[in-house]
Amino acid sequence: MPDPLVQIASDGPVTTLTLSNPDRLNALSPAMLDALREGMAEAVANGARALVLTGEGRAFSSGADLQGDGTAFPDDLGALLDAHYNPLARAMAELPVPLVSAVNGPAVGAGMGFALSGDIVVAARSAYFMLAFANIGLVPDAGASWVVARSVGRARAMELALLGEQLSAEDALAMGLVTRVVDDEAVLAEAQALAARLAAGPTLALGLIRKQMAAALDTGFSDMLDVERANQTKAGRSEDFREAVVAFAAKRKPDFKGR
Repeated sequence: MPDPLVQIASDGPVTTLTLSNPDRLNALSPAMLDALREGMAEAVANGARALVLTGEGRAFSSGADLQGDGTAFPDDLGALLDAHYNPLARAMAELPVPLVSAVNGPAVGAGMGFALSGDIVVAARSAYFMLAFANIGLVPDAGASWVVARSVGRARAMELALLGEQLSAEDALAMGLVTRVVDDEAVLAEAQALAARLAAGPTLALGLIRKQMAAALDTGFSDMLDVERANQTKAGRSEDFREAVVAFAAKRKPDFKGR
């Protein structure tokens, strides 16, 4: 039986999902994309309160698997996106728990898009990012257009997408694409520590926060006030909020359950 394309390991409430095709720099095949989407859903269903996404070996992901299984690419690449890439991108956006990316090496093309889908992105110092689509006659996908343009603005996004040049981890940090840069050997531990911190928090509220912040990028001020009101109603009725109030009165740390 072949090794799974996505390795899944749980440590208490934190589940780490590792793209696992290191001989191909974790190139993204349809099977890998589907396995990652299914693995995330299974982790949440099994009680994970935070997820970590990383790659095995020396790369996060080299992007789409151009070599594939030797068969020709379909004539309609948009259909390929509809079947495999976009369902994963939407599943990441709709996660009810936080997602931390541990970018252990190059994140190229769609690999960059999925790496930057993390709510917190920790990059190894030697990692780099590359919107390489134009270099092979394609356009950005996997949500990369959305996240890059909103993170760095029009001028920088245009340069990254049109020139397809490598962007170092430090430059990505300066641009606001990633949250922090750490030494290579510390990247996974740092991401998992952040995920553990998030998992110990009020994860129902954190899930609402991640969607609320994404909505703020596209929503007018008045409409955003309505979003905040609706989410605050949900959060205010949660067990975690009641626990926080009791803990505050008792001058102790709250014990959040994520509900």
